[in-house]
Amino acid sequence: MFDDPLLLARLQFAFTAATHYMFVALTLGLAPYILTAQLRAALSGDRERMSAVRFWGGLYLVNYGMGVLSGLVMELQLALNWSGLQEMYGYSFGAPLALETMTAFFIESTFLGLWIFGWERMGRWAHLACFAVVTATAYLSAWWVLVSNGFLRNPVGFEMEDGVAHLTDPAALLANPAATMAFGHVVTGSLLVGAAVVIATSAHHLRRGNDPQRMFSRGMGYGALVMCLVPIPVAAFGGVQFQLFGQDPPTSGQTYTAAEIEAVEAAGSGIHPAVGATADILMMGLWSLMFFLGPLLLLGLLAARFSGRVRAVRWPLYPLAALPFLPYLASVAGWVFRETSRQPWTVVHHLTTADAVTPMSPAAAAVSFGLFTAAFAGLAATTWWLLVRFARRGPGGGPLAEHRDDAPEQDPARVPAL
Repeated sequence: MFDDPLLLARLQFAFTAATHYMFVALTLGLAPYILTAQLRAALSGDRERMSAVRFWGGLYLVNYGMGVLSGLVMELQLALNWSGLQEMYGYSFGAPLALETMTAFFIESTFLGLWIFGWERMGRWAHLACFAVVTATAYLSAWWVLVSNGFLRNPVGFEMEDGVAHLTDPAALLANPAATMAFGHVVTGSLLVGAAVVIATSAHHLRRGNDPQRMFSRGMGYGALVMCLVPIPVAAFGGVQFQLFGQDPPTSGQTYTAAEIEAVEAAGSGIHPAVGATADILMMGLWSLMFFLGPLLLLGLLAARFSGRVRAVRWPLYPLAALPFLPYLASVAGWVFRETSRQPWTVVHHLTTADAVTPMSPAAAAVSFGLFTAAFAGLAATTWWLLVRFARRGPGGGPLAEHRDDAPEQDPARVPAL
């Protein structure tokens, strides 16, 4: 393996992308829950409900910060290891990524900063609006990334000039079915990730008898409802994409002839079908498990509530600590299946993966693989430790926890009426 720069570059990208997606999925999954919780708190004027917003928002903040760091590192390795892709398709593939960077690192980060430091410093509706912008830009950021990824699967909206792809039809790029269907699949899958984290955290506190203002009971109810409803659209969006995998992309500006395409695919088939099939089986198996687990969990909560034994029945809560692994593994398996299905192409029928990789020696590829893998392993371990630590502390020990004894006195006219 260490003698093949192409294999090392592919494995490196697989590890970094899978790790980065863990942060992205939790960001997309938690944001709607936090936004809804803050809206309810603002409408009801209940200050105690805001403690729940601070708690879940603290977990969001930790995850978001690590997501930004991993995103920067991943973009760096994309530029270093895949120069062939950048040189030929930088104007088309890279344009949505540039917009994603502007969305995530300027708009989203700015309004998240306002939300973090705006507690007790702005009106409750202005504060809510800040997080609404954060949520919208998080989803917009994911959309731009999937527009770029969809271009690799189904290249549209460009023309080749002197060996370089120039974007000629932005509308076709944005309406690419390989992007729109993937966006729906990723968004619904991320909601499962967020719900699983909320359930696992809430179950930990409920089995300890810690449920201030019923915030964790509400979390369990929300998570169970999402786990019950969302697996259906996840499967629907995923099923539509199977049709795209068997279709040839548009032939405008085709780089390879039909005979050359057949020869490239015959020579590069390798282990990709086996890896893709294994990932598909894992994804479908985990999805099936969640499909049955959601209704079972919801029925269990309803039965416990109506029987009045919510606090007495605690043993079923222990296995729920491992629930987040199910949607995480299913998401990563789905990504592996999606990416291996277009191999040996980076841009289907236009650029092979072997031509997209940066020419480098085996030693340089091994060093790059080792450094980036170690960096992402460190980021993942640190994030996991921080998330578990703050989740176990509860609403009084998170990074956004309110310390009323230390809070400065505010002008009553400026304090939100909660």
